[in-house]
Amino acid sequence: MFDIVIIGGGAAGLGVAQSIYKRQKNLKIAIVEPASQHFYQPAWTLVGAGETDIKQSVKPMHKVMPRFVEWIKSAAKVFHPDSNYITLENADILHYRTLIVCPGICLNWSAIEGLEETLGKNGVTSNYRSDLAAYTWQMVQQLKNGIALFTQPAMPIKCAGAPQKAVYLSCFHWEKHHVLKNIKVQFHNAGTTLFGIEYFVPILKQYMDRYRVDLKFSSNLTKVDGENQIATFSHLDQDGKIVYTEIAFDMLHIVPPQSAHPFIAHSPLANAAGWVDVDPHTLQHTHYPNVFSLGDAASSPNAKTAAAVRKQAPVVAINIIRYLAGLNMVARYNGYGGCPLTVENGKIVLAEFAYKGELDPTFKFLSPHIPRKFYWFIKRYILAIVYWHGLLRGREWLIKTKQ
Repeated sequence: MFDIVIIGGGAAGLGVAQSIYKRQKNLKIAIVEPASQHFYQPAWTLVGAGETDIKQSVKPMHKVMPRFVEWIKSAAKVFHPDSNYITLENADILHYRTLIVCPGICLNWSAIEGLEETLGKNGVTSNYRSDLAAYTWQMVQQLKNGIALFTQPAMPIKCAGAPQKAVYLSCFHWEKHHVLKNIKVQFHNAGTTLFGIEYFVPILKQYMDRYRVDLKFSSNLTKVDGENQIATFSHLDQDGKIVYTEIAFDMLHIVPPQSAHPFIAHSPLANAAGWVDVDPHTLQHTHYPNVFSLGDAASSPNAKTAAAVRKQAPVVAINIIRYLAGLNMVARYNGYGGCPLTVENGKIVLAEFAYKGELDPTFKFLSPHIPRKFYWFIKRYILAIVYWHGLLRGREWLIKTKQ
């Protein structure tokens, strides 16, 4: 029997464990996590631009796993919330007083026909995999002329700005080396707008125009023929019929479709869309009051980013401690999400926002839509420190949460 069982040892799981321990040190906590490595994933777009090495983004899991928790090296298989226990993949059973569900999001590479067998070769790459980000940079450097395709699937996805970050940083390199005029760049977005927060769209569109990117909205990648370097996209015509278009490419950067993990989607904890069904402010489950969720697995309608986790972790920590003490929920999450949009190498548009698209900038004295070197410095050198030495160690820098 544990006071708290945490499903997932990513940013959300480790961050919330530290926030809980910071406030109350006598709780028996278990973290269920099968992985042996922990990645700082926001660095991968920089790896794909040659700005950092992939080795800087990873640490052994035992180096970041808190000493005060019991680390269970398995994965959740079946939830039994009516009886307060879970069955693990190794057949073990864990009983709990409270449960925090934060295993992240599922990247569905197999949903695109032919993709898995050509990833990492034939010019097909993705910054959404640690072993492929360096290949992105290799392809960017090698491409002097031809066709470069970039994709973005339907929402929700983690780090919604990452698909176009790959576009900006690649195009900046080609522009700098005077070959952009020889490369036809297309950005195929399954959505209907460049960015979910309208305030930032004009400046992002300016950069797309500067790099001469052909924007293709409502365009969804369905198939990849790696050997022949042909990508197939679907879209609806004027009559609402699905039309397929084949496009040859020399480089193809893919962001895979994403969804809730099946073991969550098929559980009593899920809403109709498959996410853990929580109150968007307290992050407490809507039907099981001793269950909480944060990070990419939660149903709260915020951007799925590490920046959101930084603000969510203290909220869950405070509220779960109060629940265990028989008190009401007082901490509230406002939907904060952050996305440093690297529009060029050395400048960033720092998009920070809350629920309903309301702007929520950290640096309120600066206009958030203006690309700045200051934001690049923060992204390149500061945010990793905030992640490794702040979030993962319970230091809640620049966070104010009602206790």
